[in-house]
Amino acid sequence: MQLKAQVEYFGRVLVEKGATDPDLVVLDADVSVSTKTSFFQETYPERFIQVGISEQDLVGVASGLAVSGKTPVAAAFATFIVGRAWDQLFNTVARQNLNVKIVGTHSGLSPCADGESHQAIADIAAVRVIPHFSVVVPADAPAAGCLTGEMIDRRGPVYLRLSRGATPTVYPDDIDLRIGRAETISEGSDVALIAAGNMVHIALKAAESLQEESVEAKVVDMHTVKPLDQSAVIESAKETGAIVTVEEHSVLGGLGGAVSEILSENYPTPLIRVGVMDRFGMTSRNYQRLLERYGLTPAAVAEAASKVLEAKKR
Repeated sequence: MQLKAQVEYFGRVLVEKGATDPDLVVLDADVSVSTKTSFFQETYPERFIQVGISEQDLVGVASGLAVSGKTPVAAAFATFIVGRAWDQLFNTVARQNLNVKIVGTHSGLSPCADGESHQAIADIAAVRVIPHFSVVVPADAPAAGCLTGEMIDRRGPVYLRLSRGATPTVYPDDIDLRIGRAETISEGSDVALIAAGNMVHIALKAAESLQEESVEAKVVDMHTVKPLDQSAVIESAKETGAIVTVEEHSVLGGLGGAVSEILSENYPTPLIRVGVMDRFGMTSRNYQRLLERYGLTPAAVAEAASKVLEAKKR
C-alpha cells in the first residue's frame, strides 16, 4: 500500500482551482511549507497572504475577504487554528455564514514529534458545535485532494482536517467523494466499522482480521462528520445490529458522539467508540507508538468489534 501525504494533494488542488477561480485567495499562519499552501504562493503570489503566527488575525482577514466576494482558504495547524481562533470562527465566520474555508493540518496525533501541545484531539468537537460549519475529515491523500475541490466549490464555512506526513492510501487518485455522503468501502452483515480520517485504513485492517474469525465487517468512511450522513448510519445499524466508531480524536463530541446521537434518536444499536479516551496528548514519540498507546490499532478495533458483537447477542 502506497504512502502519500494529504497536505501534498491539498496544495496541488489549490493550484488547480486557482487557475479557474480568480477569486480564490489563500492565507497561512507562517507554516506554508508544512501546510503546502506554498504551492499556491509560488504560482499565484498576488493571491497569497502570509498573516504570520496569529491565527485570530488569519481568520479575521479571511472573513474580510469573504465579505468582499473572495473565496478565502485559511490554513494552519489544526490545534491552533481551531483553539486560538474559535471565537472568530463562531462570531465572525459562522454568525455571518461567510464563505470561509478553514484548513487544519497536522491534526490528531500526527504531529507526534511536537508533543501534546500540537496534538489536536478536540478540534472536531469544537467546530462541530458551531452553526453553519461543515466538518470534513479525509481518509487519505486522494480523498484530501477530492474533498479540497468539493470544499472550495461548496458555499459557506467548511473545516477541512488534514493529517501530517504520508499515510496509507485507501482510494485511487480519481476517487469521487461528496461532502455529506458517506462512502461504503466494504460490505458486511455482522458489524459496521464507521471510521474517519487515518482510521479508515485501520478499520479496513481490522475488518481483514475479523474475516479470519468468520466475522463480516462493513467498513464505512464517514469523511463528513457534519453534516453527518444519517441514512448511512441508520442503514448500517439495521444491516448489522452492531457498530464500532473509530477516530483519531476524543470520543467526546467527535465522530463517535455524532453517530451515538443519530442512533439514540432513530435506531438504538449496540455501539463502542474507539478513540482518545478523555485525556490530553502525549510527549514526543513515534507516531505508530502513539497510536498503540491510545489503542488506535487494527487489533484494538477488532477487539471492540468482538465486544459489541457480544452486546448484540444480549
